Amino acid sequence: PCKEPARACSKRCTAKLPAMATALILASTSPYRRALLDRLGLAFTAIAPTCDEEALKSRWSRPRELAEGLADAKARCIASTHPDATVIGSDQVACCDEQILSKPGNRHRAAAQLAMLAGRSHQLITAVRVIAGGQTLSHTDITVLHMRHLDQATIERYVTADDPVDCAGAYKLEQRGIALFERIESADHSAITGLPLIALCTILRQVGYAVP
Repeated sequence: PCKEPARACSKRCTAKLPAMATALILASTSPYRRALLDRLGLAFTAIAPTCDEEALKSRWSRPRELAEGLADAKARCIASTHPDATVIGSDQVACCDEQILSKPGNRHRAAAQLAMLAGRSHQLITAVRVIAGGQTLSHTDITVLHMRHLDQATIERYVTADDPVDCAGAYKLEQRGIALFERIESADHSAITGLPLIALCTILRQVGYAVP
């Protein structure tokens, strides 16, 4: 049954799952990932994983290993208490020259992060892990972003406009942040927001979901 309060339910709560599919759980409460998965028209429940992400981060020093490790940990955390469900875990790491970029947390650090990235290329590594019926299926998407040169006035104007303090890299591509870039190389633009839908659709079809 749906775990959300009635006022928060959407049509996905009453949609029927494909006959071969099990209950679908997104191991995340990220509004960005929920909105992306909602685009597929499948009934799902979003549950926050209880694994200690901060403690787990010390296990992996390389950006790709970190994204994949956390995606796996999130999925396994929920799968352990919902063994009959199909569980989706995902994580994204931003990095520049293998240096992992954290969420700035305030406007001062956001401006500093943008100043560091200006005129350079960096990566968004988005990993997804799906656990279903004893299977574990994975995909990792790597997007390369080329930021244009930015002067301090541009940086300050942008930070004031989008307030990207909760975004690693200190920009929001879905808003004015797109104007900061010269070029973006991506096989799946949905991965930039946090969930690579093209690869996820392939995985879900493999485990019995009719997508679309």
